[in-house]
Amino acid sequence: MRLPFLPWGVAQSLLLLSVLVCLALTSRSVVAEADFVDKSFALDIAPASEIKAPVPGTLIDANSVQQFQAILDPVLAELIADGKLSILVAESTSFPTHPAYLEATKKYSIGVSLGEEPGEIHNYIAGRPFPDIDESVLRAGEKLAWNMRYGYAPDENEVEKFYWQYRNMRTGKVERNLEMYGRMLRFKHRHTTDIVPDLPKNPSEIYNALYLRVNKPPDIANTQLLIHRQEDDTRKEQVWMYHASQRRVRRLAAGQTTDAFLGSDIMIEDFLGFNGRIMDMEWRYQGSKWLLMPMYRHSELMDSGEGDFKLIEFAGEGGCFPDVAWQLRKVHLLDALPRDSNHPLSKRSFYVDAQTSLPLLGRIYDRGEKLWKLSIAGVSDSRYHHLNNQDWQGGIVEAVSMIDLQAEHCTTLQLLPRIPDKPFRTNLFNVQYLRASGR
Repeated sequence: MRLPFLPWGVAQSLLLLSVLVCLALTSRSVVAEADFVDKSFALDIAPASEIKAPVPGTLIDANSVQQFQAILDPVLAELIADGKLSILVAESTSFPTHPAYLEATKKYSIGVSLGEEPGEIHNYIAGRPFPDIDESVLRAGEKLAWNMRYGYAPDENEVEKFYWQYRNMRTGKVERNLEMYGRMLRFKHRHTTDIVPDLPKNPSEIYNALYLRVNKPPDIANTQLLIHRQEDDTRKEQVWMYHASQRRVRRLAAGQTTDAFLGSDIMIEDFLGFNGRIMDMEWRYQGSKWLLMPMYRHSELMDSGEGDFKLIEFAGEGGCFPDVAWQLRKVHLLDALPRDSNHPLSKRSFYVDAQTSLPLLGRIYDRGEKLWKLSIAGVSDSRYHHLNNQDWQGGIVEAVSMIDLQAEHCTTLQLLPRIPDKPFRTNLFNVQYLRASGR
């Protein structure tokens, strides 16, 4: 292109100079972005001038809780003050991030954007969509919700040891025991397992599939659940259940995902922290702070020795709370308000770990805006977990509590996730498999 009013040689020189300047600026911006991404995945230590961190090994109970109000969720602090649980403080440690997820974030996040309508995201390929979350970021709540949705997790995941217990919080009686099996497969936005980033032959455009099967007790054995989370958030998730007593597959209506799952305190919408559509909620970012969260190193809590790997136990009133250590972590506070006035909840509040994007603690409010449930997810560093998981390089959710504070009842989950020995076949996640395995 010839620049006007300049000799051709001068115009060429200026054009070349402008190109070089643009390339230099682009190069610097990419380097700056990479540096920023590294910082966003690093452990953010609480400033000593503002936060008085307890010494590792401190036991916070009813006698000492007042000293630590500033670093405790208010509901949790009240439960501790009432003598319903105590928590052990551990050293704050950095959790690993798989290099493939980190590199994908550096490579792709700069091009990701939200659409004009809720639930629309553009140009997402892999990694963390939005590594820049703070008070200054436009639509920060919605972006944080997408970070949770696309947080690092294994592309393929299996849970062979999976125990659900329904507990009376007042008496401590275990009313029901379920032994289950679970597996999960990411069809899209994969990072580490064989085919990346997307599996071929996915005409339904499934993002993620989840399969659950009940093994015990006999009265509901072989009951199965299959969930297809769609890539397009404007499409409803597809949910099917095989009822062993009826020997048939039934597709669940959207409203049934907020019913109690198998009589527990957990809804299907509660799975994985939040198993709903981004577009169905109004997401409000409420800032960040340093709070104690249930993150730890499993092998430093429980020595399995030469025997089998020991699952996390539960303690406190009714045996409703994961018996784990708690670290001081920087967390983002996120509220989700249903857009549908017929939804059974008025609000979900999440504490999302800034380093891992995992929702660790949650409060659930009923339609009358009264606190209903408290959810807790115990998360171990994979490097200090089962041998099969040490290459995972992330946080392993291995103990979950859903506590109904109004009914004084809880459901606790013990699980041992692991990478499967060989890649899953996609036909393990279709409706035909439910029918075939249910016979």
